[in-house]
Amino acid sequence: MAETRRALITGITGQDGGHLAQLLHEKGYEVFGLIRGQHNPRRVEVEVDMPFVRLIEGDLTDPTSLVRAVEFSNPDELYNLAAVSHVGYSFKNPSLTADVTAKGVLNVLEAVRVTGRQNSTRIYQASTSEMFGGLDYNRPGAGYNENSLFHPRSPYGVAKLYGHWIAKNYRESYDMFVSCGILFNHEGERRGVEFVTRKITHAVARIKVGLQKQIELGDLWPKRDWGYAGDFVEGMWRMLQHDEPDDFVLATGETHSIEEFLTLAFGEVGIDDWRPYVTQNPAYMRPAEVDILLGDPSKAERVLGWERKVDFPGLVKLMVAHDLRLAEAQRLSV
Repeated sequence: MAETRRALITGITGQDGGHLAQLLHEKGYEVFGLIRGQHNPRRVEVEVDMPFVRLIEGDLTDPTSLVRAVEFSNPDELYNLAAVSHVGYSFKNPSLTADVTAKGVLNVLEAVRVTGRQNSTRIYQASTSEMFGGLDYNRPGAGYNENSLFHPRSPYGVAKLYGHWIAKNYRESYDMFVSCGILFNHEGERRGVEFVTRKITHAVARIKVGLQKQIELGDLWPKRDWGYAGDFVEGMWRMLQHDEPDDFVLATGETHSIEEFLTLAFGEVGIDDWRPYVTQNPAYMRPAEVDILLGDPSKAERVLGWERKVDFPGLVKLMVAHDLRLAEAQRLSV
Protein backbone atom coordinates (compact mmCIF):
# COMPACT_ATOMS: atom_id res chain seq x y z
CA MET A 1 0.00 0.00 0.00
CA ALA A 2 1.38 3.39 -1.03
CA GLU A 3 2.44 5.71 1.78
CA THR A 4 0.22 8.74 2.32
CA ARG A 5 1.85 11.86 0.94
CA ARG A 6 2.26 14.85 3.25
CA ALA A 7 1.92 18.50 2.24
CA LEU A 8 2.64 21.71 4.15
CA ILE A 9 0.82 24.86 3.03
CA THR A 10 1.87 28.31 4.17
CA GLY A 11 -0.92 30.86 3.81
CA ILE A 12 -3.53 28.28 4.77
CA THR A 13 -6.01 31.01 5.78
CA GLY A 14 -5.94 32.63 2.34
CA GLN A 15 -8.02 32.00 -0.75
CA ASP A 16 -5.50 29.73 -2.47
CA GLY A 17 -4.64 27.93 0.76
CA GLY A 18 -8.27 26.91 1.21
CA HIS A 19 -8.73 25.72 -2.36
CA LEU A 20 -5.43 23.85 -2.35
CA ALA A 21 -6.03 22.18 1.02
CA GLN A 22 -9.37 20.88 -0.24
CA LEU A 23 -7.81 19.60 -3.46
CA LEU A 24 -4.97 17.80 -1.66
CA HIS A 25 -7.35 16.30 0.89
CA GLU A 26 -9.48 14.89 -1.93
CA LYS A 27 -6.32 13.39 -3.43
CA GLY A 28 -5.56 11.60 -0.16
CA TYR A 29 -2.81 13.81 1.23
CA GLU A 30 -2.18 14.47 4.89
CA VAL A 31 -2.42 18.26 4.94
CA PHE A 32 -0.60 20.60 7.32
CA GLY A 33 -1.20 24.34 7.41
CA LEU A 34 1.06 27.06 8.79
CA ILE A 35 -0.88 29.65 10.76
CA ARG A 36 0.47 32.82 12.33
CA GLY A 37 -0.20 33.35 16.04
CA GLN A 38 -2.24 31.52 18.66
CA HIS A 39 -5.09 34.03 18.45
CA ASN A 40 -5.35 34.36 14.67
CA PRO A 41 -9.02 35.26 14.01
CA ARG A 42 -9.05 32.99 10.96
CA ARG A 43 -8.05 29.92 12.98
CA VAL A 44 -11.59 28.91 13.93
CA GLU A 45 -12.69 29.42 10.33
CA VAL A 46 -10.07 26.95 9.10
CA GLU A 47 -10.83 24.46 11.87
CA VAL A 48 -14.54 24.51 10.99
CA ASP A 49 -14.23 24.57 7.19
CA MET A 50 -11.25 22.21 6.92
CA PRO A 51 -11.09 19.93 9.98
CA PHE A 52 -8.73 17.62 8.09
CA VAL A 53 -5.93 20.26 8.16
CA ARG A 54 -3.40 19.95 10.98
CA LEU A 55 -2.45 23.49 11.94
CA ILE A 56 1.10 24.41 12.91
CA GLU A 57 1.93 27.79 14.43
CA GLY A 58 4.66 29.64 12.57
CA ASP A 59 5.58 32.85 10.81
CA LEU A 60 7.50 33.51 7.60
CA THR A 61 9.52 36.17 9.43
CA ASP A 62 10.60 33.68 12.13
CA PRO A 63 13.09 31.15 10.67
CA THR A 64 13.10 29.01 13.82
CA SER A 65 9.35 28.49 13.65
CA LEU A 66 9.66 27.42 10.01
CA VAL A 67 12.32 24.87 10.86
CA ARG A 68 10.01 23.44 13.54
CA ALA A 69 7.10 23.36 11.09
CA VAL A 70 9.12 21.53 8.45
CA GLU A 71 10.48 19.03 10.98
CA PHE A 72 7.00 18.36 12.40
CA SER A 73 5.19 18.00 9.07
CA ASN A 74 8.06 16.30 7.17
CA PRO A 75 6.40 17.29 3.89
CA ASP A 76 6.78 15.61 0.54
CA GLU A 77 5.45 18.84 -0.93
CA LEU A 78 5.58 22.38 0.44
CA TYR A 79 3.41 25.11 -1.07
CA ASN A 80 4.56 28.60 -0.11
CA LEU A 81 1.44 30.70 -0.60
CA ALA A 82 1.84 33.07 2.37
CA ALA A 83 2.52 36.73 1.61
CA VAL A 84 1.44 40.28 2.24
CA SER A 85 -0.54 39.96 -0.96
CA HIS A 86 -2.63 43.14 -1.31
CA VAL A 87 -0.96 45.43 -3.85
CA GLY A 88 -2.49 48.61 -2.44
CA TYR A 89 -1.49 47.75 1.12
CA SER A 90 2.10 47.13 0.00
CA PHE A 91 2.45 50.84 -0.78
CA LYS A 92 1.33 51.68 2.75
CA ASN A 93 3.61 49.15 4.45
CA PRO A 94 6.50 48.32 2.10
CA SER A 95 8.83 47.24 4.91
CA LEU A 96 6.49 44.52 6.19
CA THR A 97 5.81 43.48 2.60
CA ALA A 98 9.54 43.00 2.05
CA ASP A 99 10.00 41.05 5.29
CA VAL A 100 7.16 38.62 4.58
CA THR A 101 6.77 38.42 0.82
CA ALA A 102 10.46 38.60 -0.09
CA LYS A 103 12.65 37.44 2.78
CA GLY A 104 9.98 34.99 3.94
CA VAL A 105 10.63 32.94 0.81
CA LEU A 106 14.31 32.70 1.71
CA ASN A 107 13.36 31.58 5.22
CA VAL A 108 11.16 28.80 3.84
CA LEU A 109 13.86 27.57 1.48
CA GLU A 110 16.45 27.62 4.24
CA ALA A 111 14.13 25.71 6.59
CA VAL A 112 13.94 22.90 4.04
CA ARG A 113 17.66 22.98 3.32
CA VAL A 114 19.00 23.11 6.89
CA THR A 115 16.71 20.27 7.99
CA GLY A 116 18.28 18.08 5.30
CA ARG A 117 15.17 17.80 3.14
CA GLN A 118 16.51 19.55 0.05
CA ASN A 119 16.38 16.26 -1.88
CA SER A 120 13.06 14.95 -0.56
CA THR A 121 10.71 17.96 -0.36
CA ARG A 122 9.31 19.49 -3.54
CA ILE A 123 8.56 23.21 -3.17
CA TYR A 124 6.05 25.41 -4.94
CA GLN A 125 6.73 29.16 -4.84
CA ALA A 126 3.79 31.46 -5.55
CA SER A 127 5.12 34.07 -7.96
CA THR A 128 2.82 36.63 -9.58
CA SER A 129 1.98 38.45 -12.79
CA GLU A 130 2.55 41.71 -10.88
CA MET A 131 6.28 41.11 -11.48
CA PHE A 132 5.74 42.02 -15.16
CA GLY A 133 4.33 45.48 -14.50
CA GLY A 134 2.10 45.76 -17.55
CA LEU A 135 4.25 48.28 -19.45
CA ASP A 136 4.29 48.62 -23.23
CA TYR A 137 7.98 47.93 -23.78
CA ASN A 138 7.97 44.47 -22.20
CA ARG A 139 4.47 43.32 -23.13
CA PRO A 140 4.35 40.63 -25.85
CA GLY A 141 1.31 40.68 -28.09
CA ALA A 142 0.17 37.18 -27.11
CA GLY A 143 0.61 37.87 -23.40
CA TYR A 144 3.41 37.54 -20.87
CA ASN A 145 5.14 34.17 -20.79
CA GLU A 146 7.92 32.57 -18.75
CA ASN A 147 10.61 34.45 -20.73
CA SER A 148 9.11 37.94 -20.58
CA LEU A 149 11.00 40.81 -18.95
CA PHE A 150 10.05 41.87 -15.43
CA HIS A 151 9.28 45.44 -14.35
CA PRO A 152 7.30 45.38 -11.08
CA ARG A 153 5.27 48.51 -10.30
CA SER A 154 4.56 48.06 -6.58
CA PRO A 155 6.41 47.05 -3.41
CA TYR A 156 4.43 43.82 -3.60
CA GLY A 157 5.64 43.11 -7.13
CA VAL A 158 9.24 43.92 -6.19
CA ALA A 159 9.08 41.65 -3.13
CA LYS A 160 7.59 38.83 -5.18
CA LEU A 161 10.35 39.22 -7.74
CA TYR A 162 12.97 38.68 -5.02
CA GLY A 163 11.07 35.57 -3.91
CA HIS A 164 10.94 34.34 -7.49
CA TRP A 165 14.66 34.79 -8.08
CA ILE A 166 15.81 33.38 -4.73
CA ALA A 167 13.66 30.31 -5.43
CA LYS A 168 15.36 29.88 -8.82
CA ASN A 169 18.74 30.44 -7.16
CA TYR A 170 18.17 27.63 -4.66
CA ARG A 171 17.01 25.38 -7.48
CA GLU A 172 20.23 26.02 -9.36
CA SER A 173 22.61 26.21 -6.37
CA TYR A 174 21.40 23.27 -4.29
CA ASP A 175 19.61 21.18 -6.92
CA MET A 176 16.36 21.58 -5.00
CA PHE A 177 13.01 20.83 -6.61
CA VAL A 178 11.55 24.35 -6.59
CA SER A 179 8.89 25.31 -9.12
CA CYS A 180 7.58 28.86 -9.49
CA GLY A 181 4.01 29.46 -10.59
CA ILE A 182 3.68 32.89 -12.20
CA LEU A 183 -0.03 33.23 -11.63
CA PHE A 184 -2.21 35.90 -13.16
CA ASN A 185 -5.21 37.20 -11.23
CA HIS A 186 -7.34 34.40 -9.89
CA GLU A 187 -10.47 35.01 -7.89
CA GLY A 188 -13.40 33.18 -6.36
CA GLU A 189 -15.78 32.82 -3.45
CA ARG A 190 -12.89 32.48 -0.98
CA ARG A 191 -11.31 35.80 -1.99
CA GLY A 192 -11.11 38.43 0.77
CA VAL A 193 -13.51 41.38 0.47
CA GLU A 194 -10.56 43.80 0.43
CA PHE A 195 -9.74 42.66 -3.13
CA VAL A 196 -11.59 44.50 -5.88
CA THR A 197 -13.40 41.54 -7.46
CA ARG A 198 -14.84 40.24 -4.19
CA LYS A 199 -15.46 43.81 -3.02
CA ILE A 200 -17.66 44.24 -6.10
CA THR A 201 -19.60 40.98 -5.83
CA HIS A 202 -20.03 41.42 -2.06
CA ALA A 203 -21.42 44.94 -2.59
CA VAL A 204 -23.63 43.92 -5.53
CA ALA A 205 -25.27 41.23 -3.43
CA ARG A 206 -25.82 43.60 -0.51
CA ILE A 207 -27.23 46.28 -2.83
CA LYS A 208 -29.63 43.72 -4.29
CA VAL A 209 -31.06 42.76 -0.87
CA GLY A 210 -31.10 46.33 0.47
CA LEU A 211 -28.17 46.18 2.91
CA GLN A 212 -26.00 48.66 1.00
CA LYS A 213 -26.54 51.57 -1.39
CA GLN A 214 -23.19 52.21 -3.07
CA ILE A 215 -19.66 50.91 -3.53
CA GLU A 216 -16.46 52.96 -3.50
CA LEU A 217 -13.69 51.95 -5.90
CA GLY A 218 -10.48 53.38 -7.33
CA ASP A 219 -9.61 53.35 -11.03
CA LEU A 220 -12.03 51.43 -13.22
CA TRP A 221 -10.02 51.16 -16.45
CA PRO A 222 -7.22 48.70 -15.52
CA LYS A 223 -7.49 45.35 -17.27
CA ARG A 224 -6.60 42.00 -15.75
CA ASP A 225 -6.39 38.38 -16.83
CA TRP A 226 -8.94 36.95 -14.37
CA GLY A 227 -9.37 33.22 -13.76
CA TYR A 228 -10.85 30.98 -11.06
CA ALA A 229 -8.66 30.12 -8.08
CA GLY A 230 -10.01 26.58 -7.97
CA ASP A 231 -8.60 25.97 -11.44
CA PHE A 232 -5.27 27.56 -10.59
CA VAL A 233 -4.49 25.41 -7.53
CA GLU A 234 -4.82 22.37 -9.78
CA GLY A 235 -1.98 23.90 -11.79
CA MET A 236 0.13 24.34 -8.65
CA TRP A 237 -0.27 20.67 -7.83
CA ARG A 238 0.58 19.63 -11.39
CA MET A 239 3.83 21.62 -11.23
CA LEU A 240 5.06 19.48 -8.32
CA GLN A 241 4.06 16.25 -10.08
CA HIS A 242 6.16 17.12 -13.13
CA ASP A 243 9.49 15.32 -13.62
CA GLU A 244 11.60 18.48 -13.41
CA PRO A 245 11.21 21.76 -11.49
CA ASP A 246 10.44 24.72 -13.73
CA ASP A 247 8.56 28.01 -14.01
CA PHE A 248 5.04 28.12 -15.42
CA VAL A 249 2.59 30.91 -16.21
CA LEU A 250 -1.02 30.18 -15.28
CA ALA A 251 -3.52 32.50 -16.94
CA THR A 252 -6.64 32.52 -19.10
CA GLY A 253 -5.23 34.35 -22.12
CA GLU A 254 -8.01 36.95 -21.88
CA THR A 255 -8.06 40.39 -20.31
CA HIS A 256 -11.05 42.32 -18.94
CA SER A 257 -11.47 45.72 -17.29
CA ILE A 258 -12.95 46.45 -13.89
CA GLU A 259 -15.82 48.14 -15.76
CA GLU A 260 -16.53 44.84 -17.53
CA PHE A 261 -16.50 43.04 -14.19
CA LEU A 262 -18.98 45.59 -12.82
CA THR A 263 -21.27 45.18 -15.82
CA LEU A 264 -21.43 41.40 -15.46
CA ALA A 265 -21.77 41.46 -11.67
CA PHE A 266 -24.63 43.95 -11.60
CA GLY A 267 -26.20 42.14 -14.54
CA GLU A 268 -26.39 38.99 -12.41
CA VAL A 269 -28.84 40.78 -10.08
CA GLY A 270 -30.84 42.43 -12.87
CA ILE A 271 -29.23 45.89 -12.79
CA ASP A 272 -28.27 47.09 -16.28
CA ASP A 273 -26.58 50.39 -15.36
CA TRP A 274 -24.10 50.19 -12.47
CA ARG A 275 -23.02 53.86 -12.58
CA PRO A 276 -25.56 55.17 -10.02
CA TYR A 277 -24.19 52.66 -7.50
CA VAL A 278 -20.43 53.22 -7.98
CA THR A 279 -18.32 56.14 -6.77
CA GLN A 280 -14.58 56.61 -7.24
CA ASN A 281 -12.49 57.40 -4.19
CA PRO A 282 -8.92 58.74 -4.67
CA ALA A 283 -7.92 56.85 -1.50
CA TYR A 284 -8.16 53.60 -3.50
CA MET A 285 -5.94 54.84 -6.35
CA ARG A 286 -2.33 53.69 -6.32
CA PRO A 287 0.86 55.74 -6.80
CA ALA A 288 1.73 53.50 -9.76
CA GLU A 289 -0.95 51.45 -11.50
CA VAL A 290 -0.55 48.44 -13.80
CA ASP A 291 -2.61 49.23 -16.90
CA ILE A 292 -3.08 45.76 -18.31
CA LEU A 293 -2.02 42.19 -17.54
CA LEU A 294 -2.45 39.39 -20.06
CA GLY A 295 -0.87 35.97 -19.68
CA ASP A 296 0.15 33.24 -22.10
CA PRO A 297 -0.49 29.84 -20.43
CA SER A 298 0.52 27.76 -23.45
CA LYS A 299 3.55 26.18 -21.73
CA ALA A 300 1.49 24.97 -18.75
CA GLU A 301 -1.19 23.68 -21.12
CA ARG A 302 1.36 21.84 -23.27
CA VAL A 303 3.73 20.51 -20.59
CA LEU A 304 1.42 19.99 -17.61
CA GLY A 305 -1.87 19.35 -19.37
CA TRP A 306 -3.40 22.17 -17.34
CA GLU A 307 -6.48 24.05 -18.49
CA ARG A 308 -8.88 26.51 -16.95
CA LYS A 309 -12.47 25.30 -16.67
CA VAL A 310 -14.29 28.45 -15.47
CA ASP A 311 -14.51 31.33 -17.96
CA PHE A 312 -14.81 35.02 -17.06
CA PRO A 313 -18.64 35.25 -17.04
CA GLY A 314 -18.76 31.98 -15.11
CA LEU A 315 -16.35 33.36 -12.51
CA VAL A 316 -18.44 36.47 -11.94
CA LYS A 317 -21.62 34.39 -11.81
CA LEU A 318 -20.36 31.99 -9.13
CA MET A 319 -18.96 34.83 -7.00
CA VAL A 320 -22.21 36.84 -7.13
CA ALA A 321 -24.28 33.72 -6.39
CA HIS A 322 -22.12 32.95 -3.34
CA ASP A 323 -22.36 36.49 -2.01
CA LEU A 324 -26.11 36.62 -2.62
CA ARG A 325 -26.54 33.63 -0.33
CA LEU A 326 -24.49 35.37 2.36
CA ALA A 327 -26.30 38.69 1.95
CA GLU A 328 -29.73 37.08 2.06
CA ALA A 329 -28.83 35.18 5.24
CA GLN A 330 -27.59 38.42 6.79
CA ARG A 331 -30.74 40.28 5.79
CA LEU A 332 -32.92 37.64 7.41
CA SER A 333 -30.90 37.78 10.62
CA VAL A 334 -31.19 41.57 11.00
